[in-house]
This record gives sequence, structure tokens and C-alpha cells, in this order.
Amino acid sequence: MAISRAQERATKKTRLDLRITADQKELIEQAAAVNGSSITSFVVNAAQKEAQNVLRERDTMRLTKRDSEAFVQALLEAPRPILHLREAAKRHKKAMAH
Repeated sequence: MAISRAQERATKKTRLDLRITADQKELIEQAAAVNGSSITSFVVNAAQKEAQNVLRERDTMRLTKRDSEAFVQALLEAPRPILHLREAAKRHKKAMAH
């Protein structure tokens, strides 16, 4: 169900004021018109997408080829669990089976 502009405005409480050049404004107006959206909706959606991309990029761990290979090797060569942990796992498995 679509939200009317009046309902959309009523739910938004915070303003963000920007100073831009005339060329930037014209570009944004044209893009919003092509997109079939208001200038405000266009700018908010574009800014939100970019903010999400920036934060996703920050939160993504990047490894060099060498680091990636070392990580995989560490997983492949992980030490076996010590005896009492293996026995505890067997007891747990047996207890859960009943």
C-alpha cells in the first residue's frame, strides 16, 4: 500500500539542509524527473544507498592473497580437539539421542 506525500511528510521529523551549485541542482532535478520521483525522494534515496555502500565497505574484511591462503591453510590444519572435549561431545550426542 502506497503512502501519500502528506503521510510521508508527517512521519519525517528531521531536516537536512544542503548548499549545492546551480549545475548540481539542475542535474539532480533532471535525474529525479527521469526517475519519476520528487527531488527530495531522489536525493534521500541516493544518499541512503551511498551511505549503506560506504558502511558495507567499511565492514567488509579484505584479505591479501597471501593472508587469504594463510587463513584457509589454518582452517585445513586446525588442531584436533583434545581428548576430553571429544569425550564430552560423544556424551552430549548420546544424551541428545535419547
